[in-house]
Parts: sequence; C-alpha cells; structure tokens
Amino acid sequence: MFVKNLKYNLPDKDGFFGEFGGAFVPENFKQVLKRLDDEFEKAINDENFLKEVYDLLKDYSGRPTPLYFAKNLTNYYGKGKIYLKREDLNHTGAHKINNVIGQALLAKRMDAKKVIAETGAGQHGVASATAATLLGLECDVFMGEKDIIRQHLNVERMKLLGAKVHSVDTGTKTLADACDAAIDYWLRHSDEVFYILGSAVGPHPYPKMVRFFQSVIGNEIKHQCLEKEGRLPDYVLACIGGGSNAIGAFHAFMDSPEVKLIGLEAAGEGLDTDKTAASLAKGKKMILHGKRQYVLCDKDGNVGESYSISAGLDYPGCGPEHCYLHDTGRAQYEPITDDEAVQAFARLSKLEGIIPAIESAHAVAYLEKLMPETNKDEIIVVNLSGRGDKDTERLLQLLV
Repeated sequence: MFVKNLKYNLPDKDGFFGEFGGAFVPENFKQVLKRLDDEFEKAINDENFLKEVYDLLKDYSGRPTPLYFAKNLTNYYGKGKIYLKREDLNHTGAHKINNVIGQALLAKRMDAKKVIAETGAGQHGVASATAATLLGLECDVFMGEKDIIRQHLNVERMKLLGAKVHSVDTGTKTLADACDAAIDYWLRHSDEVFYILGSAVGPHPYPKMVRFFQSVIGNEIKHQCLEKEGRLPDYVLACIGGGSNAIGAFHAFMDSPEVKLIGLEAAGEGLDTDKTAASLAKGKKMILHGKRQYVLCDKDGNVGESYSISAGLDYPGCGPEHCYLHDTGRAQYEPITDDEAVQAFARLSKLEGIIPAIESAHAVAYLEKLMPETNKDEIIVVNLSGRGDKDTERLLQLLV
C-alpha cells in the first residue's frame, strides 16, 4: 500500500532533508503546521484511516495501476526490458489523485469544510475538485493566467466539478505564482480551509505528507516487478518539476542502492538559455515557498523566471528531498529539452498507442540517452505520470 519503516528515515523532526526543507513561515503560523503534522502522524498510524484511503484509491481511482511491458518500445531500442508504470490510467488521468485523496480525507478528519489547491498543468486542480465533490467539500483552485490558457480543457473540467478557479495574473502568471497566491490565501484563512498542496514542496510537513501518499506508486512498482521478473528494476525514471510523482516512484527503493533512480527535469529551450526550468542543474540554494531548496535565480540573485513547454514542470525550484538526493548522489537528475519531450510524446504514441502527458514525455525522452548505455538484460521502469489529452491539440501543431 504505502511505504513505511524504511531505514531511510528523513526528514528530521524539523522537516529537513540534510540542509534542505524546513518550515520558513511566520512564527504565528508554525502552530498551524504543527497541528497538521500531528494530525497527519496520527492518521497514518490509524489502520482505519489507511484503509479508507486505499479503498478509495482502489475502488474509485482504479489502483493498482498496471506495470506494462512496452514490447514495441523495447524492440525499438533493441535491448533491455522497458516497463511503463501506468499512472495515466488513474481516475482524473494522473498520479495527482493519490495524494489528493489522502489529503482530502485528512481535511475531513480535521473538520475542514473547504479546501484550496494550486495547479500548473491542471491535473492537481482537477484531482482536488474531484475529491472535494466526492467528500462534500468546497474547493478553490489557484492557477496562473498563462496556464489557464494553455490548459483550458482542465480549467473547464474543474469548473464542471464545482470548483472555483482563481486566475493569477502576477509575476510570470504560471505555477510559482499560483503557489504564492494559494499560500497567501491560506495564511489569511488557515482557520477555515485546508491547503491540499500538490507536489513534494512547501513547508514541513508537506514534502513528507505528499511523499507518503505518493509512495503507493513505488511500492506497487516493487511488488509488480518482483512478480513479473523475480527481481527489482535496474532503473526507475520519472519527470520532476516539484517532484511528487518522482519521489513517489523512488521512495520504495531508497534502501536498494542497486536500483538507479533518475529524475528528468525540464530544460526548456536548453541549459545554455534563460528559458529553462532545470533548477537542480542551474539553481542556487535559497528559500522559496517556505522551504530551503535549489531555485533558479536572476542576475541579481532573486527568484528567476522558469520556462517549460510543460505547465506542470514550469516551476523555478523542486522539492527538498530531491535536492538532498541530488547532493548525496542517491538519485541522478538530467535535463530534457522541449524538443526532446515533444519527440518522445510522438514516439510513444506511435509505438505503443499510449499518448503521454508532456510532463511524462520528459521521462520517456531520456530513454534515447539511457538505452545505448544499458545491456540486454536490464529492466527499466518509466513512471508514466499522466495522460496527454490536455496536451494533444497544442502539441500536434508542433509536430506538423
């Protein structure tokens, strides 16, 4: 179900993964976060709560998602065994529902009547609106003005599900600004609302909470791979913006150093340009959205603008645990450009009949670089974090 009791036991009591993470918030808000942490810890040690979460994931969302042997993709590269973890088959079309159902049930447990969420690609917003409707909660979603335009379908889905969508027209008008707006609203209304944060970011305990609810992905990969192949995979690949699908896929393997963990971040138009979202490759250590992490900076040392063709990866930082895994070398992080992701989007669609989200296509794209270095017997798992309905119309224009 979910991963617990690994020897790997970070974060510490203050929410730090090494030097990354923590809770850099106003003093009077620390009690709000402490109560949240206390309630979360009680909940995940309550078997009735865990059963309620997983029953919904199973019967409502469709878990476990398949671990699919991509025969045509494997044949295309001529060696190895490539498996796709089909998170795109979840209800609402992405991994986001795993975390949202867990947090929404926690919100009910804490007697909240309203939830708020931020979103970039819209999948977290759709998942939050879905869970809110299911559990009888009000829902407000904050989304950058640019992302509202490029992810119009998901905006309409949120509205259809009864959520109120707030257009954020400050800054870059993308995910980072949606986070700012959601946090600002939460700070002013913390006694009334529960913030369902969508990625492994934010102040402690959010990175820990999101990791826990998303750890179902990696736990299933481990059991499914043992069942199909009799051993663990050699590689687990996942795209990374804030980092929730990646940390969910990686966490079950933290105590298995023979499994290579590779996160693929959005390089945009290239690392040698200013139009990138590759914070681990180009960022500096600083505080953003309540935690210490790697952040893209401008020439004056302030938070810089990020760019990616993918709204879900268009964020100037990443989760603190990924920063720690990067610095310690337990996971490897590589940049993927827009062009590489678009070509992978088309390649997977044509070879396997599976249309991936453009975010997920960043992970698929890395096979072009990885497969020449692998041997014929190695097992590669790609976490296919979402489906590409929301991206198809836009990307077809680029593939003409």
